[in-house]
Amino acid sequence: MKILLVHCQYHNPGGEDVVFEKERQLLERAGHQVVVYHRSNFEVGAYPGVKRLVLLQKAIWNGDTRDSFAELLRAEKPDVVHVHNTWIMISPSIYSACREAGVPVVQTLHNYRLLCAPGTLFRDGKVCEDCLEHSLWRGVRNRCYRDSYAETAAVSLMLAVHRTRQTWDRELASFIAPTEFARSRFLKGGLPAHQVVVKPHFVDPDPGARAGDGSYAVFAGRLSPEKRVSTLLEAWTGLRNRIPLVVIGGGEPLDRLKQRAITDNLDMIEFTGSLPHDQTMATIRGARFLIVASEWYETFGLTMIEAFACGVPVICSRIGAMKEIVEDGRTGLHFAPGDGRDLAEKLEWAWNHPERMRQMGREARQEYERKYTAEKNYPLLMQIYERAIAGHNVESPELDRDRLEEFA
Repeated sequence: MKILLVHCQYHNPGGEDVVFEKERQLLERAGHQVVVYHRSNFEVGAYPGVKRLVLLQKAIWNGDTRDSFAELLRAEKPDVVHVHNTWIMISPSIYSACREAGVPVVQTLHNYRLLCAPGTLFRDGKVCEDCLEHSLWRGVRNRCYRDSYAETAAVSLMLAVHRTRQTWDRELASFIAPTEFARSRFLKGGLPAHQVVVKPHFVDPDPGARAGDGSYAVFAGRLSPEKRVSTLLEAWTGLRNRIPLVVIGGGEPLDRLKQRAITDNLDMIEFTGSLPHDQTMATIRGARFLIVASEWYETFGLTMIEAFACGVPVICSRIGAMKEIVEDGRTGLHFAPGDGRDLAEKLEWAWNHPERMRQMGREARQEYERKYTAEKNYPLLMQIYERAIAGHNVESPELDRDRLEEFA
């Protein structure tokens, strides 16, 4: 099978970039012919100030990208196109080119960009579903994207245009949601139920289970507000045990979090900054448990199954996909989102019951082997591709192209 993979890399690489690369490697290893159409959001730097609004207009319909992508389709003639991310440099215009060429499209739903401008369903420190329950213009009113009326309006217009022309319904064969919870949000947002299938992400290569019980707790991820490292610091101020904590991750809040730890005399917390992936995995393997304190609707939580692969249980917020992936009392523990005292109680219990945590680690490893290996994932991905190819039906190939280019 010839597969054309599409991805626009983020300025700050994250889980989406990892998943894209791992699936590319998996497909090539299985003997498929893989063609990659790759852009990078580093290109955004060429559009400072007012020019950025021009770029956001192109995010609605980028005619240049559509033309170059159509040429690539004619040259390569793929069996299926698998899109991971079109934001911001590619735009949904490529779906029209695929339809014109008669090539089915599968898209992985890594975030909630099709439902809200920032793609997080998170605002003012809490989950927000205003744009699902009312309209996209709630986001404009609240300046949800980059705290800007103009930029939020541009993103919302992109979504509104493609909803109006039924881009998601008519030009994509299947969407991949990584969890049942994420799928439920997209169905609430209007995606057709028959088009949204669940396939989790995977960890490869297998890092192997840890030896021993682990000698510290670990957090690994972006230090963005919704990840709530601040809740970890709150919990640590209330601990009776001096539990060592390693915080892996970078971002603007790093210096502020370090200063807060110093002010609160939390010298048992080590901030490493961002680490290469192999060092991150090695650090997770040495931990007694991983902590995920997010208060937003994670679509998946790749770090959690990386911990599972290492035989490390997870203590996580009782919300969304995290609650779905981590079974309370079997592969980890849940705590009330944003509740530092509840987290502290779970941390104390986990630290004082090493045998129970050891058993949870074994259960976590078994969960990885059952659900999250490359070998388990590959046939699921093939079924999605084969279904998309078998059910693809081309009609009205040039849908509204001229009208859409008015926005470019």
